[in-house]
Amino acid sequence: MESSSKSANNFTLKGKKKMTNTIENGSTVVLHYRGTFTDGTEFDSSHTRGEPMTVEIGTGQLIPGFENNLQGLTEGGNSTFTIGPEEGYGNRIEGAVTTLDRSIFPEDFEFTEGMTVPLQGPDGNNVLATLTSVNEGNVEADLNHPMAGKDLTFEVEILTVTNSETTQG
Repeated sequence: MESSSKSANNFTLKGKKKMTNTIENGSTVVLHYRGTFTDGTEFDSSHTRGEPMTVEIGTGQLIPGFENNLQGLTEGGNSTFTIGPEEGYGNRIEGAVTTLDRSIFPEDFEFTEGMTVPLQGPDGNNVLATLTSVNEGNVEADLNHPMAGKDLTFEVEILTVTNSETTQG
């Protein structure tokens, strides 16, 4: 008599995409992170804020290099990775400066060279600009993102991964 290794009831689990808590597109991830420049200077940390970050993978909430390096990590895991400007905030564009009339700022605005200010361009897009020069009538602003052109290192701790309940098509 031949024995079979198959389950006698032939039932399978339905409705779950995967049983593992592995990060993939569509996953909701809760994580702690610390971001540093190559010299070790910290530029951001969820630990400092005392609250982890929650993101949905594949929705454009993260810079590409950060999201790409999360793919395949699992709940409870840790990872450290460095991304270049092309996967972060882009390369610096020399000449991406503009001169602004001081009148666009509130009367009591305290100008400081090196400060970052939010601007809205003529196309309606929001830009973080860095003030590079201030004089009596004008302000010069660098329109590159403050972290453009920089390598960024992230240390991440994956707290939870929730994958979608249904297969996405």
